[in-house]
Amino acid sequence: MSLGQHLIELRKRLMIAAAALVVGMVVAFFITDGVIDVLTEPIRTVAADRGTDLVALNFDTVTSAFDMRMRIAFAIGLLLSAPVWMWQIWAFIMPGLTRKETRYTVGFVAAAVPLFFGGCVVGVVIMPHIIELMATFVPDQGAQLFTAVTYYDFVFKLLIVIGVAFVLPVFLVALNLAGVMSGKAILKGWRVAVLVATIFAALATPAADVVSMLLLAGILVVLFFAAAGLSLLFDRRRRRRENAFLPPEAAA
Repeated sequence: MSLGQHLIELRKRLMIAAAALVVGMVVAFFITDGVIDVLTEPIRTVAADRGTDLVALNFDTVTSAFDMRMRIAFAIGLLLSAPVWMWQIWAFIMPGLTRKETRYTVGFVAAAVPLFFGGCVVGVVIMPHIIELMATFVPDQGAQLFTAVTYYDFVFKLLIVIGVAFVLPVFLVALNLAGVMSGKAILKGWRVAVLVATIFAALATPAADVVSMLLLAGILVVLFFAAAGLSLLFDRRRRRRENAFLPPEAAA
């Protein structure tokens, strides 16, 4: 295909992906009430614990309520339309990949997607504890009014950060398959990995919430060792293939 044909094909794929996103946002807009109810449950818990109405979600502009719903609809619409736009991306780049590259790409996506969503689920579990603990620092004379957009950004960024952290082991395996890092080199850095996982978990969770911190750190450490184990396995298979093409005296 010529450059012009590639651009026409890209435009077609982008239009289909954009249409799927719009449809997903329209569907998601009707379920934003349920999502907002889940996201604001920690606020209601804090208000009940403090026995006051001065803990609430605050919409400080005329359009802030609509803006929050649109942000939520976009995030959910992106997820609902993911099969369509991911397929469009894959269909555009697949003709330029070799069979081996295609197999690796499918494997990476198949591993990264559930890990990302698993991280988001862990984030949803941890998020209420963070909000409830931080609310304990508000003095009794103070009112805690959560600005809607700021509150949503905090929750959304927390879920994204933890989700991406769960996907990082997949990139370690990718570096191993690309020949950048060996399995032994990855495993050798286990002390650094444990330290980084612990620090990340401590930053992502409140200092007093030890259970959430240990849960998050433990999952990240397990994922790291799983990536190191897979890399060692791939290294062994690679050495076997290389030895199979060597003369017997060279292989010995």
